[in-house]
Amino acid sequence: MAKRVIQTDKAPKAVGPYSQAVRYGHLVFTAGQLGLDPVTGKLVGSDVGSQTRQALDNLEAVLWATGLSLAHVLKSTIFLVDMDDYQTVNAIYAERLGVANAPARSAMQVARLPLGALVEIEMIAGGDEG
Repeated sequence: MAKRVIQTDKAPKAVGPYSQAVRYGHLVFTAGQLGLDPVTGKLVGSDVGSQTRQALDNLEAVLWATGLSLAHVLKSTIFLVDMDDYQTVNAIYAERLGVANAPARSAMQVARLPLGALVEIEMIAGGDEG
């Protein structure tokens, strides 16, 4: 089984030496996504809500490039610059991924994120090989 690098123009280009995602068998491992506009490469806003929505849009675009969706997410990790933003991020996350069949998840506060972002989210998804 070989790994397959995933790349889509519907999500921001990597800001370093990494892939947007890698597929290995039935699993897809995404890179962390910030709230970057895929066209401009700039943060979509200065608030955690806007950045969270865009990060999830970016992750969804990467998953779609593999034939999967947010419904296929098995595990996610959320990195926050300020844990006081947890409830805001949690509410947006619940809107997009649901509650009843939510994936496993971790959330943690970090000192800084690339480009001055307030939130970064990464995911592991599973589904049929595409």
